[in-house]
Amino acid sequence: MSTFESLIERAEALLARVEAALPHAPDAPDWSASTAFRWRRRGQRAVIEPVRHVATIRLADLKEVDGQKERLVRNTEQFVAGRPANNVLLTGARGTGKSSLVKACLNEFAPRGLRLIEVDKADLVDLPDLVDLTAGRHERFVVYCDDLSFDEGEPGYKALKSVLDGSVAQAGDNLLIYATSNRRHLLPETMKDNLSYRHTEDGELHPGEVVEEKVSLSERFGLWLSFYPFSQDEYLAIVAQWLRHFGIDDARIAAARQPSLVWALERGSRSGRVAWQFARDFAGRLDG
Repeated sequence: MSTFESLIERAEALLARVEAALPHAPDAPDWSASTAFRWRRRGQRAVIEPVRHVATIRLADLKEVDGQKERLVRNTEQFVAGRPANNVLLTGARGTGKSSLVKACLNEFAPRGLRLIEVDKADLVDLPDLVDLTAGRHERFVVYCDDLSFDEGEPGYKALKSVLDGSVAQAGDNLLIYATSNRRHLLPETMKDNLSYRHTEDGELHPGEVVEEKVSLSERFGLWLSFYPFSQDEYLAIVAQWLRHFGIDDARIAAARQPSLVWALERGSRSGRVAWQFARDFAGRLDG
């Protein structure tokens, strides 16, 4: 082999290694493989993985959140019908059904072409690629980010903000963003933020730039749904619903009232998640 040919071979090998290290545009998946997908990073490569076992929760399973359910179902119905609809931010107390409501909406509207793509907040920088990948498809896509919040300076913050509103390349009509969070404004709020407020001569109080920036992201979601801690009666109603789900009769449901309250007291929370966990434990012990 000549010196020239050897150099060419080495150059080609070097180029192959460089290309392998560079980010690659993700390949479109088989959108019929599932109703839910996950956007994942594998080294320098992004992939969309179908979810093989999608949560089976239904809208009828969710109790004591009728107002929030009605508004999210209405928005999703508009979306799958090709009518104008809003990006949605679901905020509030933990374990009150925010994530479950999104999953139940997927199961309700999947037969009409709805698909869900779960994206971790660390991967929100890839949102423009995801927008390009779904553009022109006949399906309707909900990009779902669970437990969303940001620390100062995280890159995903600006990417999400641009896609929601303000970017030259916005999401198409077949894509919405649904996000859940325990924090309404998505960014940490500190005492020093209050220093940016200013008083005018007429006595009005106006937020400063720091506060305006922290609320600007959540304001880009067109629909806000707020969830609140459950009262004791609401918690017991949810416990009864899940016990019926497991085939428990009314007599045993009545007997489970006091144990379910003790369970919630030990957990320090009367939430839908705690009610579900109690029902699983109670039903499991009866089967033993």
